[in-house]
Amino acid sequence: MDEELKCPVCGSLFKDPILLPCSHNVCLACARNIIVQTPEGETPPQNRASGNSDYDYLDMDKMSMYSETDSGYGSYTPCLKSPNGIRVFPPTLVHRHCSITCPLCHRSVSLDERGLRGFPRNRLLEAIVSRYQQNRSANVKCQLCDRNPVDATVMCEQCDVFYCTPCQQRCHPSRGPLAKHRLLPPTQSPAAGSLQMPAGTIRKQGTCADHDMENFSMYCVNCKTPVCMKCLEGGKHGSHDLKPLAAMWKQHKCQLSQALNGVSDKAKDAKEFLMQLKNMLQQIQENGVEFEACLVAQCDALIEALTRQKAKLLTKVTKEREYKLKVVRDQITHCTMKLRQTTGMMEYCLEVIKENDPSGFLQISDALIKRVTSSQDQWVKGALEPKVGPEFDLTLNTDPLLQTILQLDFVQSKDIQETPLLKQMHAGGLKETESAGVESATVPPAPLLQLEKCCTRNNSATLAWRVTVPPNNPIEGYILELDDGNGGQYREVYVGKETVCTVDGLHFNSSYNARVKAYNSTGVGPYSKTVVLKTSDVAWFTFDPTSAHRDIMLTNENRTVSCNSYDDRVVLGTAAFSKGVHYWELRVDRYDNHPDPAFGVARINTMKDMMLGKDDKAWAMYVDNNRSWFMHNNSHTNRAEGGISKGATVGILLDLNKYTLTFFINKEQHGPVAFENLEGVFMPAVSINRNVQVTLLTGMEVPKNIKQQ
Repeated sequence: MDEELKCPVCGSLFKDPILLPCSHNVCLACARNIIVQTPEGETPPQNRASGNSDYDYLDMDKMSMYSETDSGYGSYTPCLKSPNGIRVFPPTLVHRHCSITCPLCHRSVSLDERGLRGFPRNRLLEAIVSRYQQNRSANVKCQLCDRNPVDATVMCEQCDVFYCTPCQQRCHPSRGPLAKHRLLPPTQSPAAGSLQMPAGTIRKQGTCADHDMENFSMYCVNCKTPVCMKCLEGGKHGSHDLKPLAAMWKQHKCQLSQALNGVSDKAKDAKEFLMQLKNMLQQIQENGVEFEACLVAQCDALIEALTRQKAKLLTKVTKEREYKLKVVRDQITHCTMKLRQTTGMMEYCLEVIKENDPSGFLQISDALIKRVTSSQDQWVKGALEPKVGPEFDLTLNTDPLLQTILQLDFVQSKDIQETPLLKQMHAGGLKETESAGVESATVPPAPLLQLEKCCTRNNSATLAWRVTVPPNNPIEGYILELDDGNGGQYREVYVGKETVCTVDGLHFNSSYNARVKAYNSTGVGPYSKTVVLKTSDVAWFTFDPTSAHRDIMLTNENRTVSCNSYDDRVVLGTAAFSKGVHYWELRVDRYDNHPDPAFGVARINTMKDMMLGKDDKAWAMYVDNNRSWFMHNNSHTNRAEGGISKGATVGILLDLNKYTLTFFINKEQHGPVAFENLEGVFMPAVSINRNVQVTLLTGMEVPKNIKQQ
């Protein structure tokens, strides 16, 4: 209640409060400080909006129009500031043309010849302030002391009871279920603000401000003010609706009491809601700690299981290694023994051959020949091959497990969330049987991506998914989203009923994150797990027959191009590049009569019936058997010596990281960097006539011998 009893200007308790026409109150002394003078004939502004921070109900722009010289009045600039943040003016004499502006609602009112005496004093507020000051100085007693209650030291906000220190320790200890109760000093408690009327107090009856010594006796309903008998005799309120003062007093008290009952119920609900929120803070904190501990335990269990499995796999590798080592060692031992025996026999045979005794030689020669032949048969092909290889025939496929780890996420709660329609039906008191059909209408579950069917080819990605469809709530469609290949924001790439989708035009050598969700008449369901799809490092493509000129002929699965016209005709590739580094070559299969084929890149809408590079949508190098030129928008630059012939290769290097285009002939860079500042989407392109035939070679590594400019 403190704020209700403080002046909005000085910030202190009201002293001699006066009641403004807007029903707000200010101290009489403060009212003198916020009076402003207005030029004669000017009406003070009404209902000024509060847009500024300091006493913004003054129209500063309007005041600046009047200088001290031409207006005859002093400066309007405030020079003081109250403790409550309201600017005040220095005390001035009250002139005829003055106004006062309410510091709360900023409504202004002009003063008449009576000045501030024309505003009634708020005697009720003055009396309440007086009682408040008296009660605040009195001590609050303990409510649990049996005899001779002592001064209370604390007040429980939840129990609404005042305690002294011994009673609080005995009856309200700060432990167990009482530990969450809030204890306040008695002077800060709401109950301490309840003011008691001193016994035997007699209220002095109010007197009329216009007629001294005249008591109020009637109430004017039209003017909403008490009036005296002389006010009635003056005729000002003669035609107004007048009521007895005592009857209107009781009626308004009854209305205020009824309004307070409604506010009290709302305040009670707000207090209970506030306690609920405070308890929820503690619950959230405790649940958060518990959930974190559970999450750590689950992840530790996964790590422990992975560690155990790693130990098992390492044991298998160790056994396989020991087995291979044992086999090789045994084979080495066996081979060493056989080799030693064979070597000894060979040495013995050589010594026998050296002997000159024919009869003695013939006695043993047959046996030696048989032994040598038998020994030779021991070194067959299989005996000279290792029984095991150095490679380990063990393959560990971690991709599915890694994909599962990347998709590890929290499972959505299965609790059915009420839709706004269901909430409205429950609020209307419908039976459970009537709302059962609505409760079953839920959003679809998260789709399950079928990883075995998800794949990439070149710069295209194919995704497949499935979902268990509730029989009474069919799915209307799916929304597939991909990021930008660089970890950026997701964007929708497909909306429809199919469960398989191929996305073309992605960047090469990029990793895309993809996810899908389903929707029905109730709403949109949760996302699936995220799958990572990596596009090809290099581009594999062919010539595009759909966009080629009609004189172009394609063979060899659209990799070889020729032309049946003597004029140059353009054909594009099926790939489109906007990012990364790309290199491809064209092999010259036929070259007659020294034509000028052109090789390079182009936009998809380049002209197809003229040499590549003659319009502003193509960048090319055209070359004959002796020299070459770079051409864009029919501008020829950088003539270079050296041409092509049958069997030659022309390489095109499109570096969209550096935004450059470079050409090669027979694996060697031809000329400087041809074009720079290339931005956008480009397609491989070539223009030939009937004297040339070339074959496209793709999926090639980028050359290393690139000259810098």
